[in-house]
Amino acid sequence: MAEHRSMQRGALLDAARSLLSEGGTEALTFPALAERTGLARSSVYEYFRSRAAVVEELCAVDFPVWAAEIEAAMESAQAPEAKIEAYVRSQLGLVGDRRHRAVVAISASELDAGAREKIRAAHGGLVAMIVEALAALGHGEPRLAAMLLQGVVDAAVRRIELGAAEDPVVVTEAAVAMALRGVRG
Repeated sequence: MAEHRSMQRGALLDAARSLLSEGGTEALTFPALAERTGLARSSVYEYFRSRAAVVEELCAVDFPVWAAEIEAAMESAQAPEAKIEAYVRSQLGLVGDRRHRAVVAISASELDAGAREKIRAAHGGLVAMIVEALAALGHGEPRLAAMLLQGVVDAAVRRIELGAAEDPVVVTEAAVAMALRGVRG
């Protein structure tokens, strides 16, 4: 029975990822989750008491995985500049991934404190790595530079997500070039 419950919970989370990546947080409703999974709406409430609970669970499950992928890319790079490039490239490389789209939709939404805390913790580790790389480059304000760098990444993510005129490869290369030129200050 426990195995069946965890399968259903997994199916609900997967349906939530799809709904978020297709229509953002407005698309994530209990009727939609019930319809996607073939469960009765009352059954959905057995697993999650609210939309916020679904979002919080997705944060707990998906953010660490997403952060670990970026961290692994950075760790395999040696020089500080290569780490920064890996940070930008790996985030943009995850854009087409449903998990990443769900993460972006969640980040843009109104979250309760629990979900925000989980996101902050996952992002915190990444930001710490980038601050370290920027400090190693001799940057005077590594924390500020890290925030600005993330702004470039976020803008590039949105540009790719929108299916803008440019090819995602073009957007990625422009973001990498801007990041590397910018961090050299």
